[in-house]
Amino acid sequence: MKKMNYAEPFIDGYNAVVGTIVAVLSYILGEHWVLFVAFLLLNVADWLTGWMKSRIAGKENSMTGWKGVLKKLGYWLMVMVAFGASAVFIEIGHTIGIDLGITTLLGWFVLASLLINEIRSILENFVEAGYNVPTILVKGLEVADKVVNQRQNDEEE
Repeated sequence: MKKMNYAEPFIDGYNAVVGTIVAVLSYILGEHWVLFVAFLLLNVADWLTGWMKSRIAGKENSMTGWKGVLKKLGYWLMVMVAFGASAVFIEIGHTIGIDLGITTLLGWFVLASLLINEIRSILENFVEAGYNVPTILVKGLEVADKVVNQRQNDEEE
């Protein structure tokens, strides 16, 4: 007699939900959807560590917290504008017979810069909250920021 596995329906349901989420994200955001999810998670982590820092310092302020949330929404609008602009330029290029595919880098550079800024902000929040942040992590982010900004400057020239 076969023993009934009660976890099987849960596992099947979990797989269906997660598979659907991944499929939808892949369709909407493309094959690199993980980068956008990482950015969202870093937004949340930055907001939480900012709140934690304020709480520890006794300087909690709901208005400041909402300003932070609005700032994060502005970052998402910035990413949308950057990728949207590159899509428009590519379409214009098709119309006039010029390959403007290079403008896709505009969106990726904006996303990379914002990812670095979010991570740096999280680390600053930890430092201000009294945590010991490894120097190698801070220095590594400075190097990454310089590389991204240098590439961005090279593209502009």
